[in-house]
Amino acid sequence: MNDSVGSIKVLDLEGNAVDLMRAYKDKILVLIIYNNACLGCTGRAIPLAYELQQTFPSIQVVGIHSNFPGREATEESIKAIFRSGELPFPIYIDPNHQVYDQFKSEGTPQWLLLTADGTLFRSIFGSQANAKNRLYYALESLVEN
Repeated sequence: MNDSVGSIKVLDLEGNAVDLMRAYKDKILVLIIYNNACLGCTGRAIPLAYELQQTFPSIQVVGIHSNFPGREATEESIKAIFRSGELPFPIYIDPNHQVYDQFKSEGTPQWLLLTADGTLFRSIFGSQANAKNRLYYALESLVEN
């Protein structure tokens, strides 16, 4: 991998443009590209993202809801998947699945691990056990370095 990522353009839940590479400069990022219509995303990947944020306090987990025709999200629909109605980590909207396309995602969830200097370290598809293990191993080596 080791591709430097120039920018990741998304919208915050109020509809304001945000470049995640600027907003989270110098942070190790775990980005989860997901969609509310994906049951693996809402049932396994989102809870895993929360678990990763708790396990690795030095990282920043960020959710990116990729909108597809007929599967667009609003602030309300994004917050509705959480029992508390509160976001456990920042979530942004990818209005025309540009971020999804930018990283050649295989589907949702797609996990992107970025180093503090903005280099793509890993891209991992899925929410099953092997994806979870690969995420943990990658994060352990990333956080140690």
